[in-house]
Amino acid sequence: MYKLCFYVPETHLDVVKNAVFAAGAGRIGAYDSCCWQALGQGQFRPLAGSQPFIGQAGLLEQVAEWKVELVVADELIHDAVKALRTAHPYETPAFEVWRLSDLVF
Repeated sequence: MYKLCFYVPETHLDVVKNAVFAAGAGRIGAYDSCCWQALGQGQFRPLAGSQPFIGQAGLLEQVAEWKVELVVADELIHDAVKALRTAHPYETPAFEVWRLSDLVF
């Protein structure tokens, strides 16, 4: 099992979530479309040669973004990341993939 975390502007929050859910991410037991999300503020400066969705090359940009976290089964992680990249509006979306350990109590 993996944990996938990504940051997305509100304009594309549902589009990106639905894309990763369609790829099989966010399933826990008998539930699907499971995630945790929180609103925060992202910051970046597009460099020369970039094609930013928001902002202009050379200027510091701050934008409200949602942080979304969800789990993904081992066999679906590559499809989920591909769906994220395809649906996300940013040229280079920020995301993390963490391998989770199975603990038995």
